[in-house]
Amino acid sequence: MQSVETESNPLMEGLQVRRTPEPCVLAIFGASGDLTKRKIFPALYALAMRDLLPEQFAIVGVARTEQETADFVSAMKEAVRSYARDEFRAEVWGRLAARTRYLAAEFADEEGEDRVARCLTELDGEYGTRGNRVYYLAVPPAAMPKLIEELGERRTTTGWTRLIVEKPFGRDSVTARELNELLARNFTEDEVFRIDHYLGKDTVQNLLALRFANGIFEPVWNRQFIDHVQVTVAESIGIERRSAFYEESGAIRDVFQNHLLQLVALTAMEPPIDFTAEAVRNEKLKVLKALSTPSPRSVVRGQYGPGFIEGERVPGYREEEGVAPDSTTETFVAARLQVDNWRWADTPFYVRTGKRLPRRETTIAIQFKRVPHTLFEDTSELRPNLLIVHIQPNEGVSLAIGAKVPGEGMRVRTVHMDFLYGGAFRTGLPEAYERLILDAMLGDATLFTRADEIEEQWALVDAIVAAWRRDKPSFPNHAAGTWGPQTSEELIGWHR
Repeated sequence: MQSVETESNPLMEGLQVRRTPEPCVLAIFGASGDLTKRKIFPALYALAMRDLLPEQFAIVGVARTEQETADFVSAMKEAVRSYARDEFRAEVWGRLAARTRYLAAEFADEEGEDRVARCLTELDGEYGTRGNRVYYLAVPPAAMPKLIEELGERRTTTGWTRLIVEKPFGRDSVTARELNELLARNFTEDEVFRIDHYLGKDTVQNLLALRFANGIFEPVWNRQFIDHVQVTVAESIGIERRSAFYEESGAIRDVFQNHLLQLVALTAMEPPIDFTAEAVRNEKLKVLKALSTPSPRSVVRGQYGPGFIEGERVPGYREEEGVAPDSTTETFVAARLQVDNWRWADTPFYVRTGKRLPRRETTIAIQFKRVPHTLFEDTSELRPNLLIVHIQPNEGVSLAIGAKVPGEGMRVRTVHMDFLYGGAFRTGLPEAYERLILDAMLGDATLFTRADEIEEQWALVDAIVAAWRRDKPSFPNHAAGTWGPQTSEELIGWHR
């Protein structure tokens, strides 16, 4: 009998092996905020589009703002139209909207929390969600402790409970430890999902695939072959009307403490025994523990003054609305870090982050050592081999190698081999919040930060900030649209 070859359905790719979450209700505290509009609901819409949400599912938005469910649903519809990565489909939105409720309540008010609990119980009966709860805490830090206690007191006995906790997670080691202890009194560690949206990016996860799925990289991923590592999280935007938050956090608390240190940990970690949550997070923790406190000379902070971004004049930080005219809040941080272990001894990790830099860019660049002996006459255009993981905006991987220039002689220069996600897979990359919300529903904490990781990150930041308290910087010390203070160029010696 002649066999007939059939093509697989591309729409089903990846869905056969992807688990669907158990029935549950997602309660979003702080639902009137920007995060819900720009990230959470567009992510839920994308999950609904791909049939990755459970059949028995409902959403409750909770905030102080007085409004009816119809008004909230209408606002979320416009948010999905504006920010979702998929085209708007009325039938998909209709299924999601029908399962959405809104409650106006005070987070720290017992009566308000009682109303939320009654609503959740009603949804259990209406949609068969079995008492399973996912609480998304997108609330200000001041509201977090009381809300955690209220939710802990109202745990259901019929289903499971999971908390997604947004950053900032504390302001220093003391407050982070207090928050961890509060969570531990009310919930188990495997019920807490501390979100760092960078870990949900496919390009960040691809760093693990690059290392551990390719035999050509792991043998040279160490001090013997790598000269140094550069991690950049650069933003061209300013503080975007967030002066109250940014004046309290600065660049070191806003990005360095979480995103940057997590990228360093993923780059430097040892191979885990498997990709379970605890195995991966154990290896990241070892890196964070091995980071030595940099000396004051190994850290540079800056604040942008007036300048130009893409030809347009932008104000300095002190000219931003709500910022004090003598503010000493840093908008730029660069540091030379050392991972004191066998693999990375004496191999510097240069990191930097800042606002109002020339372009939006997040990259991890691994620069290899030069060849021990040059055989070619003209190598003026030859640079060391460089492996760059482009996390955003041009997601992919680039490898710089030496190649002979066509023609006579042996003139060698650097060329690039590029892999772009869009070109290779011809599909849009999922937003980080899609993966993270789905993983929380599934109970998979691999891409979330554990309590001991948080505390190690804050310990390093506290040591740096303590050194800063001894002096008053002269700000601003670089123009918007430049790569930071000149001292950072001298510290890092970026190879651009």
